[in-house]
Amino acid sequence: MRIYSYNMGNETLNKASKAKNDEFYTQLSDIEKECWHYEEHFKGKTILCNCDDPRVSRFFYFFYANFRTLGLKRLIATCYKNLNPDLFSQNLDEQAVYCIYDGTDRADDVFKDYDAFIKQNKWEVLKGDGDFHSPECIELLKQADIVCTNPPFSLFREYIAQLVEYDKKFLIIGNMNAITYKDCFKLIKENKMWMGRSIHSGDREFGVPDYYPLTAAGYRIDDNGKKFIRVKGVRWFTNLDYKERHEKLDLYRKYTAEKYPHYDSYDAIEVGKVADIPEDLDGAMGVPITFLDKYNPDQFEIIGIDRYVEDNPHYGHRFKINGKEMYARILIKRKK
Repeated sequence: MRIYSYNMGNETLNKASKAKNDEFYTQLSDIEKECWHYEEHFKGKTILCNCDDPRVSRFFYFFYANFRTLGLKRLIATCYKNLNPDLFSQNLDEQAVYCIYDGTDRADDVFKDYDAFIKQNKWEVLKGDGDFHSPECIELLKQADIVCTNPPFSLFREYIAQLVEYDKKFLIIGNMNAITYKDCFKLIKENKMWMGRSIHSGDREFGVPDYYPLTAAGYRIDDNGKKFIRVKGVRWFTNLDYKERHEKLDLYRKYTAEKYPHYDSYDAIEVGKVADIPEDLDGAMGVPITFLDKYNPDQFEIIGIDRYVEDNPHYGHRFKINGKEMYARILIKRKK
């Protein structure tokens, strides 16, 4: 039986100006919608949530509640400097905690069991600050098969680099702008990382602390005075495969020189919308980065991204048409 959120409520987003505090706490509903696509990958595996306080993280709760259903071997969670489960605490003397759970001592009612689990203080204090770079956290990383969490967006490059260094499977959430990072895009181009299944457009809502200024375009305050903002460009990043990623993108547009202009300094056409990809062109095409939401590696080949195409005479710069700079474009071509 799958365990869902029921009345667990919203998770929170603690976004501060300093990078060390820009933690995004994902809602349980978003975690559920994504993780159920990877059931076959989780069986018999050790899951690490290494940006997660086990007492408040919905990542930890999801895997705890569905430990038996998913057939997990072990669940590990670590957090950065947080001995007090108040997510919005700014106490600089906080300590980091971790938890290793093996599925034992469970009651029939998983929700009551989780409350008992929290009250029994089933966690330990880390010697350091819980930073994912720290030696003790790396030792826990080495024990894991799959990492599933929401790392600080400002440290996304370093976080991904560490996962690659230790050859880990992962399912993490981040900002779509990470696609344009040279090192991240290299992984996408080489089919070593791709977009997850459940988020392909729109934005996501996160709670924010009381002191957070409501300057975002979309926000609300609930009946209890809790603040929420909507964050655009959120995506799942993973190297766990799923069947929908191999569904063919239907193409029905026909190529004409008038409709598809060429870039000023690179031999490729501009395709402003994914739906407008022509079905009868074998050459290079520049498409929006949202193409990756529908990217089928069996149907298309990724050549590069505008500013990092090696044979681009204006390497490091975006493509232009009639002197006008375009938004970021991914270069693709159809596979025969």
